[in-house]
Amino acid sequence: MKRVVSVSIGSSKRDHKTQAKIMGIDFEIERIGTDGDIKKAIEIIKSLDGKVDAFGMGGIDIVLYGGGKNYVIREAIPIKNAAQKTPLVDGTGVKNTFEKWVIKYLQDNNIIDFKDKTALVVCALDRYKLAEGLYEAGCKLLLGDALFALGIPLMIKSLKTFYYLAALLVPLIIKLPFSMLYPNDEKKEENPKKLKKYWKYFKVADIIAGDYKYIQKYMPDSLEGKIIITNTITKEDVQELKKRKLKMLVTTTPEFDGRSFGTNVVEAILVALTGKNLEDMSQEEIKKLIKEIDFKPRIEIFY
Repeated sequence: MKRVVSVSIGSSKRDHKTQAKIMGIDFEIERIGTDGDIKKAIEIIKSLDGKVDAFGMGGIDIVLYGGGKNYVIREAIPIKNAAQKTPLVDGTGVKNTFEKWVIKYLQDNNIIDFKDKTALVVCALDRYKLAEGLYEAGCKLLLGDALFALGIPLMIKSLKTFYYLAALLVPLIIKLPFSMLYPNDEKKEENPKKLKKYWKYFKVADIIAGDYKYIQKYMPDSLEGKIIITNTITKEDVQELKKRKLKMLVTTTPEFDGRSFGTNVVEAILVALTGKNLEDMSQEEIKKLIKEIDFKPRIEIFY
């Protein structure tokens, strides 16, 4: 049996362990959260290094893309370096290949008609290929990086502007504490005055896409008629979305035992299957392998 462990600096309340058979091979897949404690994440990785087949790193990215370059996030370096024997991945390779393919899959199979829909991508910095896929499928974009990640009251409405700002800001962003950028706690914003500036964009969007932690933190009480495209969804999250009258939920990663894990887990599975380091795999190889495994998005239509 191959063992994949996702060590996340996110909440331990979302921990889960399951087993699956993938390409005839038995897998044990586990997610361990450290509630924002980077030192604890490092300790867990060191204790399991060489004892598991692949690590996923959740709740933080290793790199962010800006201006045609990948920039390493400063706080991620010691986490990555903690794994000396076992490969460790953060899901970037899957985000940059599979997520864009998912949009095409949804369109080609007449599951979602994206033409002239408004898509709110809560944070495109680590999901710029998802944003590209939505744009190429015919969506009008609202890119919420400045608002959701930085708290700046600015909504980016074109990929051209996004790429320009990313080239300027990413070299600075990677030096910030990651806790300033990403909502790893379980707290939802409850101040009505603060929520209004977010809710108006949820209201005009037909499709809400991107990291579920951002969506969960700021989403309005009603999601009636909306489509969410995301991942890392628990059974409890699904029930919450149903209560808010969400029309359709799509997770870009497949479902295991009622849970959609993060892209870092999918990437760790690919590494464990092939025995290759991610940097030795081209995007075409990743696409081919995902096709062979027959990973497909999870699609739930609630009404």
